[in-house]
This record gives sequence, C-alpha cells and structure tokens, in this order.
Amino acid sequence: MIKKKILIAERVRTIDGGFSFIPHRFLADGFFASLIPHELLLYFLLVLAGDRNGISFYSYDKICTLLHMPLDRYIMARDNLIDKDLIAFDGTVFQVLQLPSAPALSSTSKQSTQNQTENQVAIAHLVNQSFKPM
Repeated sequence: MIKKKILIAERVRTIDGGFSFIPHRFLADGFFASLIPHELLLYFLLVLAGDRNGISFYSYDKICTLLHMPLDRYIMARDNLIDKDLIAFDGTVFQVLQLPSAPALSSTSKQSTQNQTENQVAIAHLVNQSFKPM
C-alpha cells in the first residue's frame, strides 16, 4: 500500500472565495470514463463556474469561447449531460446535479479500449488548448 504524504506543505489546496468540487465517485464509479471529451470539458467548466449549489449562468457563446468549442458540439455535450442526469438546464441557468447512483451509458460513450485511449489524448489536448492565453 502506498503511504500518502504531502509533497509541498506550503501549497496545500484550500477553498478560498469560490467553491467547486468533484466527488471522488466521479472517477471511481465510472462517470469520468462514460463521458466523451466535449462532455467532460463542459461538465468541468460548469463545476468550476457553479456556486455552492452547482448553479451557474454562463451563456452558450461564453462557454463556446472559453472551451474553443463549436456550437453544435456544445449543444450535443449539453444535451448528453442532461440525458445522463449530470446537469439540469432551463435555457438560462445550469445546475450541476448530485451524481446519480450509476453512470448512464449512451451509444456515443460505449467505446472500445482504443477509442477510450484516443479520448484521453483528445481530452489532454482540449484542456491544454482551453487554458492557453488568448
């Protein structure tokens, strides 16, 4: 068993100002693996943008700009996250929901191991591109 230790004590993360978190179940229970790259990016943005109740109200044009995502991919990712019961959206306000008991698998997320590896590479690329200065 690996013994955990703090590597840099003066850099331990704290919650200051904003409040966002992703429960460990997101990874351990397969939610992460069940999402395609654009769904992951949108989900993570909504988690970061949300308040203590998971509420945020970024417009689609702001989201598309921040994520360097075309409108059609944004709509697909948003609708898939709604279908997978991870977010709610009323046309203006988003709410990141408490995780359901198990991830919902759609036909787009049932992929071979090779496709999952390709997704991981695409995620890394999209994340890197999303946070580059404009």
